[in-house]
Amino acid sequence: MRHQQGASYIAILIAIIGLAFMAKIAIAVWGPYLDDRLIDKQIETQLKDGPKNLSPAKFAEEVDKRLQMNNIRDLKFKDVAQATNVDGLQVKKDYEIRKPFLLNIDIVLKFEKSFDQSSVQAK
Repeated sequence: MRHQQGASYIAILIAIIGLAFMAKIAIAVWGPYLDDRLIDKQIETQLKDGPKNLSPAKFAEEVDKRLQMNNIRDLKFKDVAQATNVDGLQVKKDYEIRKPFLLNIDIVLKFEKSFDQSSVQAK
């Protein structure tokens, strides 16, 4: 018992540095993931509410309006997804975001998802 001691100053410093590093990662990743969830929600809402014979160009225009209303101004629909009209409207979202992290280290976030109008309307 008399040989036990508390945490040393170096251990406390390493723990603080580790927590700061984890907080920096969480802050860097939080925004793009939140934006991606909002993009998914807007695409699903437009697929659910839109008519079945909506053209891909009109669909992209409507989703861009929804993104502008939700304060996502740095991403355009044509840059993150493609819409096709084969047996109903289908949307394929595929994009990546690079965020500077530390010195010359970047975090790359890749987002992929497919949407089908008939399956979204069936929910």
